Amino acid sequence: MNKRIIILDSCLKELKKLPLNLQKDFQVIAVELNKGIKLSLPLSRPMPSIGKGVHELRLNDGSGQYRIIYYLQAKANDIYFLHAFKKKTQTTSKKNLDLAKRRLKGTQ
Repeated sequence: MNKRIIILDSCLKELKKLPLNLQKDFQVIAVELNKGIKLSLPLSRPMPSIGKGVHELRLNDGSGQYRIIYYLQAKANDIYFLHAFKKKTQTTSKKNLDLAKRRLKGTQ
């Protein structure tokens, strides 16, 4: 069963800033999620600190590490893409976590 994919406008702007090869990777991954394929490490991991059903995609290329935060809303069978950014430190910054939490609240 296909899921509905919702990319928040603010996240879409962020996704367009990713390197082109990672934008293409994202498109392939979004199709896999849409088909119901469950992703796991090293590509995706749960982010319970943001909320239940929230995960991060972990994409890398020669220019750095990138993260795309998404929310699997089981009841409505929706996938929300909340936030995309280049990771600059070992841990995800509080600023990025808080932004994803705010955007998540807007989906509920």
